[in-house]
Amino acid sequence: MATGKKLPSGSWRCQVFSHYEETKQSDGTTKKKRVYKSFTSDDPSPKGKRLVEQEAAIFAAEKDTHAKKCNITFEDALARYIETKDPVLSPATTRGYRVISHTLNTEFPWFCKKIIDDINQGDIQKLINQDSAGRTPKTVRNHHGIISAVLKMFRPNFALNTTLPQKVQPNLYIPSDADIKRLMAAVKDTELEIPVMLGAFGTMRRGEICALTVNDIDGDLIHVHQAVFEDSQGRLGLKAPKTTSSDRYVDVPDFVINKIRQKGYITKLKPHSITIMFDRALRQNNIPHFRFHDLRHYSASVQHALGIPDAYIMKRGGWSSDSVLKSVYRHALSDREKEMNTIANTHFAGMMQHEMQHKNKNP
Repeated sequence: MATGKKLPSGSWRCQVFSHYEETKQSDGTTKKKRVYKSFTSDDPSPKGKRLVEQEAAIFAAEKDTHAKKCNITFEDALARYIETKDPVLSPATTRGYRVISHTLNTEFPWFCKKIIDDINQGDIQKLINQDSAGRTPKTVRNHHGIISAVLKMFRPNFALNTTLPQKVQPNLYIPSDADIKRLMAAVKDTELEIPVMLGAFGTMRRGEICALTVNDIDGDLIHVHQAVFEDSQGRLGLKAPKTTSSDRYVDVPDFVINKIRQKGYITKLKPHSITIMFDRALRQNNIPHFRFHDLRHYSASVQHALGIPDAYIMKRGGWSSDSVLKSVYRHALSDREKEMNTIANTHFAGMMQHEMQHKNKNP
């Protein structure tokens, strides 16, 4: 196994034999020259040494694969990756990938112009370190995710071992019952009323609401089976829901169904129009700002506070796993949290009062 050596700069370098190259001598003969592959790390600690030795060991084990070098740059590989995935990704996801591609190519040309087979772990760690200086951990992790996906496609045997910034718990505002009551009063008898009802009481997404018709209603059940999306040219279309579990039947309150039947349709608004009108309604009525999507947070939080099992909350909201519920939606509403704390404190106070009375009677 090749051993890492410390360079005068403090970096580690590990070299491993790659192949022979034939060179012509002055006398007309040929000579085989040994060519080595170098792996370096700017980390001067023992960890840097282990990284270069690991990369060298992987290269040595897969030398035959590396002999057929992938002579495209990371920039080209990323473009091919997006092009390959485009038919199966949602338009929003594709747009997000293109934004990341533009960011990486603009801010890190030293990385994106590299031949993809020459990229090592040190390069990736350097990019992530620089990227972390001005971006949130979530954004940096998204950037690393697409880098990892591209390398997996074009260098499937390359093992990533990147140290990423620590995740930060999102500080989301979950609207309270009081907020929702004020909001419902503000949007009463407007085009926004039914979309707000379906978001807050039906746990539906914006695109799902815009795709609904009265034909999707059977009694109190609404069949959510498609969503409106906007493509890269701004054109609207219909697509399958976000996940397979998003194709669902939602049992909504009677007052929501009655409002829809009274109006005769669900909404003629586009998703972006809902966002604009929703923000305006909050501002004009001095309601704390939150996103339309946070109506789903509200709905899930209420259900959780009421003791409804996660399996039912997931089914109603169209979540495929409870990971989102665990990280985002399990926020007790502030008024219920205060109520629960009062119940607990009253219990503790009563218990201790009883204990003190018992001691006073039996000194």
